Amino acid sequence: MTLPASLPGNDHRTPTTSDVPPRPPSTSARGRAAERRVAWHYRLRGYRILARNVRAGGVELDLIVQRGRRLVFCEVKLKEGPGYGDPLDAVDEWKRERLRRGAQAWLLANPAFRHLRVAFEFAAVRPGGIELVSDLLQ
Repeated sequence: MTLPASLPGNDHRTPTTSDVPPRPPSTSARGRAAERRVAWHYRLRGYRILARNVRAGGVELDLIVQRGRRLVFCEVKLKEGPGYGDPLDAVDEWKRERLRRGAQAWLLANPAFRHLRVAFEFAAVRPGGIELVSDLLQ
């Protein structure tokens, strides 16, 4: 005896992609999206994006941007939701030193930019927007 297709428990069809709930984006995908937002933030303020996610001196540099004689090495920090704390809480002395070391290595490999005034900024990406903090290395 075969059951009519309309009865419960007789659904033997193969699940389609619309049946599968979407997976949340991975941490790295959310990080890349945050870096894109910060890159646009700089671009809209007249900066030229020189590099994104480049390795120098064993350090990954999130963003390197330039406007005029100003060269900025930017570390992007993303924290989502109140349970994760503030993005800038993740900026400790170890992270600051790595950013300095990566910037020095990048400048050694790219001598055409050595004459520029170097700045270090941390971009805190929050649900409400982006905050740039530039004095955390002093």
